[in-house]
Amino acid sequence: MTGTIVNAAAIVAGTAIGLLFRKGISESTNNTVMSGIGLAVALIGFKMALKTENELIVILSLVLGGVIGEILNIEGWLGRAGAYLESRVGGGEGEVARAFVTTSLIYCVGAMAIMGALEDGLTGNASTLYAKSLLDGTSAVIFTSTMGFGVAFSSIPVFIYQGAITLAASELKSFLTPAMINEMTATGGLLIVGIASNVLGIKKIKVGNLLPAIFMAVFLSWLWQKLNIGI
Repeated sequence: MTGTIVNAAAIVAGTAIGLLFRKGISESTNNTVMSGIGLAVALIGFKMALKTENELIVILSLVLGGVIGEILNIEGWLGRAGAYLESRVGGGEGEVARAFVTTSLIYCVGAMAIMGALEDGLTGNASTLYAKSLLDGTSAVIFTSTMGFGVAFSSIPVFIYQGAITLAASELKSFLTPAMINEMTATGGLLIVGIASNVLGIKKIKVGNLLPAIFMAVFLSWLWQKLNIGI
């Protein structure tokens, strides 16, 4: 759990630093920086997506995961959680909710979050999560300067999400295969591209409702291997 604790702390620290610079950064600069971050997020997402060795699994994962996500209304739950924080500590303009939902998805969905937590739990090596902590902490400074202190609350789902994976890693050791990891990473990469679309304002995608697709990718990869289905 050490890597996850450091990761959550880095987000909070980045938020604190970002608050110091927020009033000194112009709106034009904020917009430009956010556009740059959006492009970088898209690049990361595409690189992850290209790891797939079976596009059909990724497609089915997104379809089935999207149906499950809509039924569960994950995006709605995230939005209500952010709105609750907004009503408790926000300024009434929705900034806390937007910052919480956006950065929670960015920090939780991705290969580094999943694989870093797995590595920490399976081997005790938290180096991947330490690297992720540096990235998240740095981006938190920028996100906070543009979206406000709601970014700090994203450390909570990061701690719960990565911590749960770390604690469950020992049980997954004999189950996960390289093929499952590849498809899980590729599916998560496309969700990252969806986040980039939201950040860039291209098209609003309910990425939260697509989160079950990551777990569907694991299940479908297992099913593919079990039934020995060819592409």
